[in-house]
Parts: sequence; structure tokens; C-alpha cells
Amino acid sequence: MNVKFCGAAQDVTGSCHLLTLKNGHKILLDCGLYQGNEADMHNFNEQWSYFNPKEIDFLILSHAHIDHIGRVPKLVKDGFKGQILCTHATRSLASIMLMDAGKIQENEADENNPPLFTCEDAKIALYFFTGLSYERWHFVEVGLEVFFRDAGHILGSASVTLKIEEEGAAPVLFGFTGDIGRNERPILKDPIPMPEVDYLICESTYGGKVHQNLTADLNDLLYVVRETCVLNEGKLLIPAFSVGRTQSLIYMLDQLETAGKLPEIPVYIDSPLAINAVDIFRTHPECYDEQLHDYLMEDPNPFGFSGLNYVKRGGLANRLAESEEPCIIISSSGMMTSGRVRRHLFHLVEDSKNTVLMVGYCSPNTLGGKLLRGDSTVYLYGERKNVRINVKRLVSFSAHADQVELFNFLQNQRSLKKLFLVHGEYKVQAEFKQYLEERGFNNIEIPSLGENYDLE
Repeated sequence: MNVKFCGAAQDVTGSCHLLTLKNGHKILLDCGLYQGNEADMHNFNEQWSYFNPKEIDFLILSHAHIDHIGRVPKLVKDGFKGQILCTHATRSLASIMLMDAGKIQENEADENNPPLFTCEDAKIALYFFTGLSYERWHFVEVGLEVFFRDAGHILGSASVTLKIEEEGAAPVLFGFTGDIGRNERPILKDPIPMPEVDYLICESTYGGKVHQNLTADLNDLLYVVRETCVLNEGKLLIPAFSVGRTQSLIYMLDQLETAGKLPEIPVYIDSPLAINAVDIFRTHPECYDEQLHDYLMEDPNPFGFSGLNYVKRGGLANRLAESEEPCIIISSSGMMTSGRVRRHLFHLVEDSKNTVLMVGYCSPNTLGGKLLRGDSTVYLYGERKNVRINVKRLVSFSAHADQVELFNFLQNQRSLKKLFLVHGEYKVQAEFKQYLEERGFNNIEIPSLGENYDLE
């Protein structure tokens, strides 16, 4: 058995890992889009450098974020004919995420840059999906079963455990954490530790940080809202992933409004994908935590309140640019690599009354990453714009577990033959590796892109 790391190796995007069994069957764990501008990753999305799609027998998805599913339509387009296995909620979210991604690809294409895939490609890819339930072993083929357990990261997110039984060898349990969520976060259940496995691929995005708690999050969010919209009479722009982060923000603003703390200012959700995702959230209550179930007794609509406006048609950025009215704008994408958020920034970036609040991870060379590192100018729609907008960050809003939460998630994995750290920047991974080794973990690897490991 062999594992090859084909994405998100010493990086936080483009998740993709290949497991080759002794019988020659190939299992792909995630097939994500690389989001960033590193020169050496220029062709990552366009080329299959580490495997042939036609040779993949099964694709297993941890969750529906684009950096984990974003190349699935291209995989199918380029010859994949196997099964795509995921949870029911991931299947639901993928249906809108991939269609939206195809539309973006089509809109941004030109003669020199053809679309990676189209809406039609995305539609065809969905025929290959099979939704499976949590907490059951599912037969895949003779000698292979899969088990999904709630990872608490976004709706439908799961850790993946494979039971592999090959002729003449003892059964092997192979695990992939996917992205691990946080305890006591809004909407979703807490992540549940995986079954004990022999080999484990583990995310490490915030392996070097410790987040604050939910009460502090709410207070910090309220402070930024009041400072920007009340004191400065400006506009607050919050770039957020359409799935997961946006719904969490809506729910938290709903709580503040119910408690009478939210200022009476309009809130705009300017992301058709996020709006469609809210509808899917409403149809999967099996993923809700007890807090949300209790809150539903008080407020039957946790994704709607006075002053909240869902915007489906484009052009809001231009309309708001002509208005002096303070407001909150939540728009995608979270790293500001695409989507309507870029048009909002275009209008707001040169006014110091306004604030852009980053609430999640941004790869260093994305637009969001450039703002966070303090670039004095940014390039938008053919213009060089001066950055006068206030740039603030609330890292603890992240849906990724921090160092302590990752360690707690791994506490039961004391018989590992090998632990692979992925989905993190190398400096953070090295720090997390040391943290784990000081607490009794051994045989930890930080694989590089394209690296192979022979297992038993």
C-alpha cells in the first residue's frame, strides 16, 4: 500500500491525497482547487501531475469547500469513471458549490485562459456522487469499507476511516481527518474523534495557534460593528466563504439582534451561493448542535432577522457606493480571490471610514492575504487602488481547530504507525509536530507535494 500527497502538502489549499492498494486499486481523498498565486503552483489546477484521472477507482470527499472538491468536474471531464462517496449534506452542498464554480470559470475565461470546467461539466460530475450516512460502515468493494464521522467543520463535513482487508495481510485502518472543526461553535455539532487507526492524514491549519472562545467572538464582532458603522459611520465589509462562515456570521448577528445589542443598520448578504446554502442548511437539521435546537424554540428562523437583506441580483456594490448609509456587507469569496466581494472592496478600499474584517484563513498571495500583510496598494479591475480602509482580523472565527483542539481530537490515536501532517504552512506544521512529539506522539511526517510513502 502506498500514499502520495497530491495537494495541500505544506500548503493550505488544494487538498488531494492518493492511496494505492496492493491490488492496484486507487482511492483519491479529496480533489480540491488550489487557491493562490504561488509561481510554482501556476499549473496545479490545469494539469494532473501526480496521477491519471482514468486510473482512479474511488473518490472520497471530506466536505464541500472548494479547496477540497473544486477539481471534481475536471476529474470527471478528464476520464474518471468511478464512484464519488461523501455524506448526504456534502452531496447537497456540492450541487450548488460546483455549479457556482463552473459559472465563475465560464465568466472569467478568455481566449488565453479557457475555463477549467463549465456548468455542464459540474452537472455531469454530480451523477457520480453517492451520499452516505454518518456512523455506519459502508461497503465499497470486497476488502474495502468506509466510515464517516462528523468533523464539525461545515455542514456535512466528515473524517474518513477506511477499513482495508487485502489477501494475505491483516486488516489496516487508514484515516483522513479532513478539516477538523471547533468545539462549541454556532450551528454545528462538536467534532467527534475518529476511530483508532494505523495510519492518519491530519490537517494542521492552526497547529501553532490557540483561538478564543465564542463569547469573546461575539463581543469582538459587536465592537467592530459599532466602531465602523456607528462611530465612524462607515461600511463594514466581511469577506466570508459562502458555505459555513457566512451562515455562522448570520446566526451570530441574529443572536445579537435578538438580544437587542445589534445597532439598527442594514446587513446585506451579497452572495447567491451563500443564499442557496442557507436553504440547504435548513434541510439538514441532523447536523445541528443542541444549542441551535434550543435556540429554535426561541427564534424559529436563526438565519433571518430585521435588517437582514439577502441579495440575489448583482449591482449592490455600485448602489451602496452611491449611498452614505452605514451598513454591514457579507460577501464571498473568503480569500477575495473571486466573487462580488472584490467589487465591494473596489468602492470601499480608499476610504478610511470603512473596515474590511477578515474572519478566516487567507493564503499569503491572495487579495485577502495582501491586505492582511499590509500592502499599501492593491490591483482591482485594471486599477491600482490605495489601501486606506481599516483592515482587521478575527482569527478565532475560523472553522478550523486550533493547536489544543487538534491535540484533543488526536488524543485517542496512540497506536499510530505513521501520522502525516497536511493542510498547513510548513512553519506551522513544524511547530505542531514538535508540540505533538512533546506529548508522546511519534513517527510524524510533513510530506512535500508529490511525495510517496510505502506503508505495510
